[in-house]
Amino acid sequence: MRRLVALVGGAATLALASGLAVAQSAPESLLPPGFDEPKPGPTATATGAPAPGPRSSGQPGAPVGEATSIPVIQPIPGAGSKREAPGAAPELPAFAGKLPSLDEIEKMSTDELDELLGLKPKVDIPPGARRSLEQVGVLAPSEGGLPTFSLANQPASLVRAALTGAKGPVVSRWGHVLLRRALASRLASPDGMDPADFAALRIAALNAMGEFTAARAIAQDVDTAEWNPALTNAALDAYIGTADLVGACPAVRLQGSGREDANWRLLQGICNAFSGEAARAKADLNRVRSRGQAASIDALLAQRYAGAAGQGRGAVTIEWDGVDELTPMRFALANAVGEPVPDGLLESATPYYSRVSAVAPMLALPQRIAASDLAAREGILSSAALIDLYSMAYAEEDLEGPAATLAGRLRQAYVGADAAARMDAIRDVWGERDAGKIGYARLILTAYAAARLEPNEDFADDAGPLLAAMLSAGLERDALRWADVVPQGSAGWAQLVFAAPSRNAVSSGAVDDFVSDDDSAGKRRSQFLIAGLAGLGRIDGGDAKSYSADLKMRLNSATPWTRAIDGAAAVDNQALVALLAGLGMQGEGWDRMTARHLYHIVSALNRVGLSAEARMIAAEAVARA
Repeated sequence: MRRLVALVGGAATLALASGLAVAQSAPESLLPPGFDEPKPGPTATATGAPAPGPRSSGQPGAPVGEATSIPVIQPIPGAGSKREAPGAAPELPAFAGKLPSLDEIEKMSTDELDELLGLKPKVDIPPGARRSLEQVGVLAPSEGGLPTFSLANQPASLVRAALTGAKGPVVSRWGHVLLRRALASRLASPDGMDPADFAALRIAALNAMGEFTAARAIAQDVDTAEWNPALTNAALDAYIGTADLVGACPAVRLQGSGREDANWRLLQGICNAFSGEAARAKADLNRVRSRGQAASIDALLAQRYAGAAGQGRGAVTIEWDGVDELTPMRFALANAVGEPVPDGLLESATPYYSRVSAVAPMLALPQRIAASDLAAREGILSSAALIDLYSMAYAEEDLEGPAATLAGRLRQAYVGADAAARMDAIRDVWGERDAGKIGYARLILTAYAAARLEPNEDFADDAGPLLAAMLSAGLERDALRWADVVPQGSAGWAQLVFAAPSRNAVSSGAVDDFVSDDDSAGKRRSQFLIAGLAGLGRIDGGDAKSYSADLKMRLNSATPWTRAIDGAAAVDNQALVALLAGLGMQGEGWDRMTARHLYHIVSALNRVGLSAEARMIAAEAVARA
């Protein structure tokens, strides 16, 4: 410690001395002769002696005629127009004005000492390699992204409100897919909004939806030197959600002690270890644990993670006794080091952990399958990804239990000896004979199996869920083959009217038949059917008003949100409509959705050219009401 104090004092003296030396003797020009500013020659007096030069204003009291050389320094390309004043002293360490006491130094972490001594770099990327913030995102328009400059001329306050309002999942699986696509698109920030803030808002919205992988990709598209506090906070949530803790190290190392919370301190120790500073990391994590700056279980998990850098010493024993809750950081650390989380903690966990678990490749297959229903319903997992999970379960010879049984029946749904055998297997996967009670995740799981069935009158009673299953994966062409099988006004017909891309009007008689047979609470299926058809313009305007009055839907009543999304549709702005649609679908379940919201969402999407998404959202609403 004496050596450290001596180093601090010596560094301060050296820094001050260097500053004086630079101030006394400015550097000469580095340019070749002839490139300097020409200096005026001396003017001869009547006696032939040179005239005295003016007194230098920068050196009071300097002898008359003494010239002070001014350096000419060539700017570094891309470094901007800022230039240090000639003869300016270099930036002094933080302690140059006041030395810390010995007690203060002992309490400092190694990162704080680095900052004190001025050893922390301010920029970790050379100027020529830095990326522009004019467009941030991972989906270009040619890759399915929305138009790049969609939001550039939109009010920054409206875009901010739409993004900050996205604080959780959306009720619609297809709405989730659309919103994810909009947030991940390569977009220019609205005029008047800081690009880093725009990126931070999008990352936070993706995190709230459980799309941590997409959120991390957006964060990685911005140089860490450009991260402001809001972007740092959102990006760290994405890295924790993907258990990619080392991925956060560039920002953690660059920003040093910019934060003081427990997660940041744990990440500092981990990042030091993976930077080859094992002893330093061990000391930091021991300090965090001993001072209670983080929970003991978290510090121990972080020590084991840091030991994976290859130079750790000593075993770390993890004890879950006394731990009564999960946190995102705790869950990420445990998953990253392969430490099983007690079942009791998982049983009482919030939906956040299901969203994370379903896409975490390091977790055991049964745990991922248990979390997959929620992830599929919300749109995090595609139908193909969900089927892949059960395919892996079928391939596991030692796997037993409900997941293995379900995987076996799913296989029969695809490769059964005949159509009847496949249909029986599909019903077994659904688990419920009442179409209104079949879990939507099971419909998603059987989407491609349903599409393989040939239309058959024998399966007319199952046509409703079969068609809903196909449309959950967007298989509209396969669904339309059943047009001659399903009767008008049936549950299957209610799916087919949205599967068809044509704008043909729907007869009011078929709608009346559906309404009369609807046994859902408050006739919500009928409300959503009419709202969807009205939004697509497939029923007469007068009929829409009549149904709206009879079913108390209030389709045309205006709110600030309906005016905003209708206005965005009027100027043909896909990105703003998608963001506002996501805002209007916030909620955990379809009981949070109203027919009026569905009508305006479907109508706006249809008007800006997103009619496929509008039709799938409407079909999903009728299936899940």
